[in-house]
Amino acid sequence: MAHTTAPDVLRYAAFTPDPHGGNPAGVVLDATGLDEREMLALAAEVGYSETAFVTERADDRRRFTLRYFSPLAEVAFCGHATVATSVALAERIGTGALLFDTPAGEIRVETTADEHGTVRATLTSVPTRSRPADATELAAALAALRWDAADLDPALPPHVAFAGNDHLILAAASRARLADLAYDFDALTTVMRTHGWTTVHLVWREDDGSYHARDPFPVGGVVEDPATGAAAAAFGGYLRTVGLVTAPSTITIRQGEDMGRPSDLTIEVDPYETPVRVTGKAVPIPASAS
Repeated sequence: MAHTTAPDVLRYAAFTPDPHGGNPAGVVLDATGLDEREMLALAAEVGYSETAFVTERADDRRRFTLRYFSPLAEVAFCGHATVATSVALAERIGTGALLFDTPAGEIRVETTADEHGTVRATLTSVPTRSRPADATELAAALAALRWDAADLDPALPPHVAFAGNDHLILAAASRARLADLAYDFDALTTVMRTHGWTTVHLVWREDDGSYHARDPFPVGGVVEDPATGAAAAAFGGYLRTVGLVTAPSTITIRQGEDMGRPSDLTIEVDPYETPVRVTGKAVPIPASAS
């Protein structure tokens, strides 16, 4: 049944305290009357990489059903839209624990506020996993990116990592290589659809605790995401799988810098646990900045 009135769409910047930074997400806190077609159309109208829709609220008042749509399709899980939704809810019902039922599974979130009232959300991903990318996958992705094998860091092998959806992870050998991103949009879209990847997570290791990242997202109709919580969670699982995390570790990821929308993501990885915790702030985007 069609919605008789236009739903209220909130706009938040996730993984930043600055509305001009981070990754913008649409948030619809009451989507109970919307069907899939309407949610997809609204996400396309909003135009952000994802819009989150709260389609149901459980009796305990802090458990919700959450769905995510890019301008082109539904997505099983989206980290930055989860953070944005969590902050929007915390500002209205108070900080504390939240539980989301998503197409990828249960996502638990803890929200807290700092002394300035800015809310921070920490989500715990579904169990992660990671496998080496095969030669065919890698060759097709490199060709679409217009990268050579020599552009990759041999210490960080190419993998396909999962944290609710799949992401190809490629590590650049230099910060300059990461900064120079001019890929073939249509070719990479085809490769990603063929292999079922949600993003390509391109990283450069500054040191063992600090990484820079970029995330092409052509399958969602977006050239690049300025912050990608789902890919960050998958990357944490990757680091555990390839043996680069041997003790409980906190790792920072700087993303969006080359787009002019700097974002800061923090992941917590335990070598003995498959879920990864992803933390970031979010703030409302004023109408003048949206």
